[in-house]
Amino acid sequence: MELFYTSREHIDIDAGRIVIDSDEFHHLARVLRKQKGAVILVTDGNGIRCEARISEVGKSSLEAEILDHRLVGEPKTGVTVALSMLKNPQRFEWFLEKATELGVSSIIPMITARTLAQPSKERVQGRLKRWKTIVLSAARQSKRYHLPALSEPLTFAQVSALEGYDLRLIPYEASEEAPKVEFAGKKALFMIGGEGGFTDSEVEKAKTAGFCEISLGRTILRAETAGIFAVALVRTRLLGEERSEWF
Repeated sequence: MELFYTSREHIDIDAGRIVIDSDEFHHLARVLRKQKGAVILVTDGNGIRCEARISEVGKSSLEAEILDHRLVGEPKTGVTVALSMLKNPQRFEWFLEKATELGVSSIIPMITARTLAQPSKERVQGRLKRWKTIVLSAARQSKRYHLPALSEPLTFAQVSALEGYDLRLIPYEASEEAPKVEFAGKKALFMIGGEGGFTDSEVEKAKTAGFCEISLGRTILRAETAGIFAVALVRTRLLGEERSEWF
């Protein structure tokens, strides 16, 4: 059963009613041609899971009757990737899609010393809107009840100063440190450089701020591939965890 998203204010558990509008309505009613009586899954992206039956389809929104609902707990293990904005926007978008499918908790577009793509504030807002659409589509496809958080672009210094993480890691092509860390039940932050990687100065500043350098192997990876590797690394480590909530 396909999953659809709507805002929290459009889910009234007490009244047993859901409203879906905007792009999700268009996809559901105009693309998939769902009609009255069809049963669908709906979430607010914050853990609510509702099975609902469409009761009315209007011109710009639809209503559905909640048949069953429950709260899906947020995974105890979280992975945030701060990835440098890339010169080719399609490569960054590819990362967004695949990282969402793999279970990333949060994504931070980052501006480093070697970041080539630094759009204006106006263009950033446009990109954020598109990025959120990509994340939503990937989350729908992979049936995620918790949408990844997507922040506005932050500088390298701002990301370096972020707190609230159990693990702070900076993959670095010159590093020989294998990632011998346990991720289960922890919040991890990876900083991934863009074209040309991090400068030596940035690596030293990250270490001073408490980041640990790690190696992702001998071959040089594209930035977006390294970002995917980081998320996949955490997911792989959790495959052996019987109580893992990522799957």
